[in-house]
Amino acid sequence: MDITNTQECFVQLWLRLERTRRLLGGQYKRFCIRNLLRSWFGLRATDDFIWEVIHRIDLDDEDAPCGYDELPPPSLYPRKHRELLRAIVSVRLGISYYRVNLRALDAAYSVAFPKSTAINVSKKSLRV
Repeated sequence: MDITNTQECFVQLWLRLERTRRLLGGQYKRFCIRNLLRSWFGLRATDDFIWEVIHRIDLDDEDAPCGYDELPPPSLYPRKHRELLRAIVSVRLGISYYRVNLRALDAAYSVAFPKSTAINVSKKSLRV
């Protein structure tokens, strides 16, 4: 699986995330970071790789995931998955977590899930 820091790649990652959720559910496996990475990367998803991805996710300490925590559906809770995809891309490309193109990642979510609300909607523009 080739991963790049582009919107086209991010659209594919968002769609693959949803397909993997359905696949794991059909196999009666937990939709968690560890199973997701093993499904995507096979033998390349070593414990070190999984640990690196988990520790790059930028969440509060109370929301910090372990590898076996059940993930919600990406179309309903995109922010957690955005951080997960951001961590996966940064680890695979060997770049800083903060160098991942967030604008492209957010725009890709809107392309992959057109009926969902965009991730970064300005609340000021929603006021009447």
